[in-house]
Amino acid sequence: MNEILSTLLIGAVATAVTDFWTILRKSLFGVAQPNYGLVGRWMAGLARGRLGGTPIAASAPVSGERVIGWIAHYAIGVAFAALLPAFWGAQWIRNPTFAPAMIVGIATVAAPYFILQPGMGAGIAAGRTPRPAAARLHSLVMHAVFGVGLFLGGTVVSYLSTGG
Repeated sequence: MNEILSTLLIGAVATAVTDFWTILRKSLFGVAQPNYGLVGRWMAGLARGRLGGTPIAASAPVSGERVIGWIAHYAIGVAFAALLPAFWGAQWIRNPTFAPAMIVGIATVAAPYFILQPGMGAGIAAGRTPRPAAARLHSLVMHAVFGVGLFLGGTVVSYLSTGG
């Protein structure tokens, strides 16, 4: 399996693991699942030159925002997965290890803290939300789960590449 296909699969698996976590988190702790429609609305606004800063939920809905949001969710997961071979080489795909996957997973929490949340009107690191500390913790845990997913995805790809 080539490096690009491997990275696509690793990113998709890791993102699916986070999606499973959100379902589990809702049933265990009553935490609402992310609304990727709002992410799609924000992304559509970016395409039109709107950087954000005001609460995205207050802006007008955009046609196809849920699809845009879900595609962005998985595309970003794949882009983050590409950090593994970029920093640890293609050998990480052949022989995945846990530490690099967790480093990438946790480091990528910077994206929601400094790009997504401010852009959607929640402020830096969710500072404008009713419970910023809780929002920050949920983001951090989600990205740690993503790191676990990267390792699992890498393990799956390594297994498939060697013929099991």
